[in-house]
Amino acid sequence: MLTLAQVNFGLNLAGLIGIIYLLLAIVYFILTLAWLAQRITRLRGWALGLYIIQAIFTPIVLLLCGGILFYQGWRLDPLIQFEQFLLLLLIIYLTIKDIVINAVYR
Repeated sequence: MLTLAQVNFGLNLAGLIGIIYLLLAIVYFILTLAWLAQRITRLRGWALGLYIIQAIFTPIVLLLCGGILFYQGWRLDPLIQFEQFLLLLLIIYLTIKDIVINAVYR
Protein backbone atom coordinates (compact mmCIF):
# COMPACT_ATOMS: atom_id res chain seq x y z
CA MET A 1 0.00 0.00 0.00
CA LEU A 2 1.36 3.39 -1.01
CA THR A 3 0.90 6.14 1.50
CA LEU A 4 1.87 9.74 0.92
CA ALA A 5 2.34 11.38 4.28
CA GLN A 6 3.23 14.97 5.01
CA VAL A 7 2.65 16.23 1.48
CA ASN A 8 0.84 19.53 1.45
CA PHE A 9 -0.22 21.40 -1.65
CA GLY A 10 -0.79 24.98 -0.65
CA LEU A 11 -1.87 27.21 -3.49
CA ASN A 12 -0.30 30.53 -2.62
CA LEU A 13 2.04 32.86 -4.50
CA ALA A 14 4.97 30.45 -4.25
CA GLY A 15 2.88 27.54 -5.54
CA LEU A 16 1.71 29.60 -8.51
CA ILE A 17 5.28 30.66 -9.24
CA GLY A 18 6.28 26.99 -9.11
CA ILE A 19 3.62 26.09 -11.68
CA ILE A 20 4.79 28.94 -13.91
CA TYR A 21 8.41 27.72 -13.60
CA LEU A 22 7.34 24.22 -14.63
CA LEU A 23 5.46 25.49 -17.69
CA LEU A 24 8.24 27.91 -18.59
CA ALA A 25 10.83 25.13 -18.44
CA ILE A 26 8.89 23.00 -20.92
CA VAL A 27 8.26 25.88 -23.34
CA TYR A 28 11.86 27.11 -23.08
CA PHE A 29 13.25 23.63 -23.79
CA ILE A 30 11.07 23.19 -26.88
CA LEU A 31 11.92 26.63 -28.26
CA THR A 32 15.64 26.21 -27.59
CA LEU A 33 15.72 22.87 -29.39
CA ALA A 34 13.87 24.37 -32.35
CA TRP A 35 16.32 27.29 -32.57
CA LEU A 36 19.29 24.97 -32.17
CA ALA A 37 18.05 22.80 -35.04
CA GLN A 38 17.86 25.87 -37.28
CA ARG A 39 21.25 27.32 -36.34
CA ILE A 40 23.42 24.26 -35.75
CA THR A 41 25.27 24.74 -39.05
CA ARG A 42 26.18 28.36 -38.26
CA LEU A 43 27.37 27.83 -34.68
CA ARG A 44 30.94 26.68 -34.13
CA GLY A 45 33.12 25.82 -31.14
CA TRP A 46 32.36 27.60 -27.89
CA ALA A 47 29.16 29.17 -29.17
CA LEU A 48 27.65 25.76 -29.95
CA GLY A 49 28.83 24.34 -26.63
CA LEU A 50 27.38 27.19 -24.60
CA TYR A 51 24.11 27.02 -26.50
CA ILE A 52 23.81 23.28 -25.82
CA ILE A 53 24.65 23.78 -22.12
CA GLN A 54 22.01 26.51 -21.92
CA ALA A 55 19.48 24.26 -23.68
CA ILE A 56 20.08 21.43 -21.21
CA PHE A 57 20.66 23.03 -17.82
CA THR A 58 18.25 25.98 -17.86
CA PRO A 59 15.10 23.80 -18.13
CA ILE A 60 16.49 21.38 -15.54
CA VAL A 61 17.03 24.21 -13.04
CA LEU A 62 13.59 25.64 -13.77
CA LEU A 63 11.96 22.22 -13.31
CA LEU A 64 13.72 21.66 -10.00
CA CYS A 65 12.90 25.13 -8.68
CA GLY A 66 9.30 24.83 -9.87
CA GLY A 67 8.85 21.46 -8.20
CA ILE A 68 10.34 22.68 -4.95
CA LEU A 69 8.19 25.78 -4.92
CA PHE A 70 5.05 23.83 -5.81
CA TYR A 71 5.51 21.20 -3.10
CA GLN A 72 7.17 23.28 -0.36
CA GLY A 73 6.08 26.83 -1.20
CA TRP A 74 3.55 26.90 1.60
CA ARG A 75 6.44 26.94 4.07
CA LEU A 76 7.95 30.18 2.78
CA ASP A 77 7.39 33.42 4.59
CA PRO A 78 6.01 36.37 2.60
CA LEU A 79 9.40 38.05 2.15
CA ILE A 80 10.91 34.98 0.48
CA GLN A 81 7.77 34.59 -1.64
CA PHE A 82 8.22 38.19 -2.80
CA GLU A 83 11.87 37.43 -3.62
CA GLN A 84 10.75 34.44 -5.69
CA PHE A 85 8.25 36.67 -7.47
CA LEU A 86 11.01 39.14 -8.35
CA LEU A 87 13.17 36.29 -9.65
CA LEU A 88 10.24 35.10 -11.76
CA LEU A 89 9.91 38.57 -13.30
CA LEU A 90 13.64 38.58 -14.09
CA ILE A 91 13.46 35.13 -15.69
CA ILE A 92 10.44 36.09 -17.78
CA TYR A 93 12.21 39.28 -18.92
CA LEU A 94 15.37 37.37 -19.91
CA THR A 95 13.31 34.71 -21.68
CA ILE A 96 11.38 37.30 -23.67
CA LYS A 97 14.65 39.06 -24.53
CA ASP A 98 16.12 35.75 -25.71
CA ILE A 99 13.03 35.02 -27.81
CA VAL A 100 13.06 38.49 -29.38
CA ILE A 101 16.79 38.31 -30.18
CA ASN A 102 16.56 34.80 -31.65
CA ALA A 103 13.24 35.08 -33.46
CA VAL A 104 12.96 38.69 -34.56
CA TYR A 105 16.46 40.03 -35.13
CA ARG A 106 18.01 36.95 -36.79
